[in-house]
Amino acid sequence: MNVFLPAAGRGRLIASVSFAALACSAPAFAQDAPVALDEIVVSATGTPTPAREVASSVTVVTAKDIEQQQRRTLPQALAAVPGLNIVQTGGPGGQTSVFMRGTNSNHVKVLIDGIEANDPSTPNRSFDFGSMLTDDIERIEVLRGPQSGLYGANALGGVISITTKRGDGPPKATARIEGGSHGTFNQSAGFGGGDDRFNYAFNVAHFRTDAIEVTPPNLVPPGRRINPNAFDNYSYSGRIGVALGDTLSLNWIGRYQDGQLRYTGDTGFPSRPSPYRSLQNYAQAFTRGEVIWDPLGGRFVNTFGVSYTHQDRATRTADGATGLLGLPNENLGERTKLDWRGNLEIAKGHNLLMGLQYERERLDTESLIASNGNKAAYLEYQGNLQDRYFLAANIRHDHDDSYGGHTTWRIAPAVIVPGTETKLKASYGTGFKAPTLSELFIDYRPGYNFHGNPNLKPEESRGWDIGFEQPLFDRRLQLGATWFQNDIENLIVTNATRDSYANIGKAKTKGVEAFAALEVSPQFRVRADYTFTLAKDEIARQELLRRPRHKASATATWTPTDRLTLSATLLYVGPWVDGNRDFSVARMRAKGATLVNLAAKYKATDKVTVFGRVDNLFDKRWENPVGFLVPGFSAFGGIKVAFGG
Repeated sequence: MNVFLPAAGRGRLIASVSFAALACSAPAFAQDAPVALDEIVVSATGTPTPAREVASSVTVVTAKDIEQQQRRTLPQALAAVPGLNIVQTGGPGGQTSVFMRGTNSNHVKVLIDGIEANDPSTPNRSFDFGSMLTDDIERIEVLRGPQSGLYGANALGGVISITTKRGDGPPKATARIEGGSHGTFNQSAGFGGGDDRFNYAFNVAHFRTDAIEVTPPNLVPPGRRINPNAFDNYSYSGRIGVALGDTLSLNWIGRYQDGQLRYTGDTGFPSRPSPYRSLQNYAQAFTRGEVIWDPLGGRFVNTFGVSYTHQDRATRTADGATGLLGLPNENLGERTKLDWRGNLEIAKGHNLLMGLQYERERLDTESLIASNGNKAAYLEYQGNLQDRYFLAANIRHDHDDSYGGHTTWRIAPAVIVPGTETKLKASYGTGFKAPTLSELFIDYRPGYNFHGNPNLKPEESRGWDIGFEQPLFDRRLQLGATWFQNDIENLIVTNATRDSYANIGKAKTKGVEAFAALEVSPQFRVRADYTFTLAKDEIARQELLRRPRHKASATATWTPTDRLTLSATLLYVGPWVDGNRDFSVARMRAKGATLVNLAAKYKATDKVTVFGRVDNLFDKRWENPVGFLVPGFSAFGGIKVAFGG
């Protein structure tokens, strides 16, 4: 839904390093309490780096965060992240877009274990977040600002990088079952283990709801039936790592999602919510194989990879009079990618990251079969001077089969001020988004003589940010703020006068992200985030749709005993500009809302945990987007059992 519209470790451990373990573990000293290491960030530089050395704005959501707050879907896990606006049409399974720092929803590159997940079959190549579950997620990194210098196209707004769980330690298995409001009945099971030579992890999850109220009653004529949404999803994932020796390792990652959404479409003119539900089926496969060669004991680590994605969606629309489902409208998107990444330690604290990539994506619809390829090379320097001055700088050149060459770059310095330990940071970078296969070639409305435009140029951006982070009281209180701005040109928009697409759009987004994190005690922690965003269409001189100016969140976690954990989250999203449900009203003021979620879990034994949560505690009747209700008051509970380990 778009409106205006890799120093990576030592030896073979690079093949299977657990970044969450690096972030949370620490050596224990005989006379001191355990020392917590800095959180590790990977996406900002492509290599595991302590967060204090990173100048880019990155938010990390860990498996522990997801478990404490019991977030079962990816949109739920991302909801409180600063700089993001999540728009979902009617709860779990509904089409979900993410707007980052005011840029378009298709300006966010999504990676799942290094596999690009943006869908080539959608008109704007965006990723639908709505169908992804969180059971096997180890961490999510949200990297904000133009990132094409390292990641290439589609990263004008930033990158969301998802890492799944890796097996570690003795064999163990878990099983979870959960039920609750809206006909919810969820189950998941997983098992895994590993050591220095071999690791494995497999997971299966089923998510089901059959009574999500989506349609605002005021949009439905008297006497017309109102149907809820129903969502049914099965997700399967696995990963294996094998060390063949001290210098050679192999990795394999696979993921398959299969599901369906029954939803209420629109019918008639002017359109109204249909009395019958339409059906969307989808099947998504993601896989990647890697060979890691480390000939110099960690000084020059080489990763050779091949990735493949297959995303198939079929929609059957219900007849507004009879309810009969029509023939399926099927869209298939495929992407194959070959890549090499080399990480060279040229001196202590100084690394070069270099890489080559080749990818080809393919679109297959009823009216068009098309494909396009891209070749790329990139280089990045990462330096650490005296553990006070840090720099990451990269440059990348892409050559696309359809539009030719494009060079992007980024520089991000940071300094830790002695005495106060204030971190000053800044970044400046460029970004681009290549035209999609649909925008280039598809004639998806031949009855209106609307066609693709093979002469489109890439969308381009320049963006910068500057900010600080300040630890106080032995890091028990941390404060920070970052100011940002993005200037975007050659935006691809619909040109009605030419019945095609054209590069005539221009936009500017700017704002501030601020946070405060307080450890009241080892058992009680609070964090608050605030984002101000102003996003404007520079041609029409008006605000962009679905970009609220104000967003705030606060999360409190209390562990009164070793067995009990309580969590509370408050999310405020301010008013924004939107169209109505069928966009017969192109611009209107949409209301904001404040939502409160609660969660609790109790470890009854070392192997058994019971849990429960309440979402939307005060039953806010909120439309996001306009014409689609957010689920009201909801209560859920369940049990999780562990075996082995």
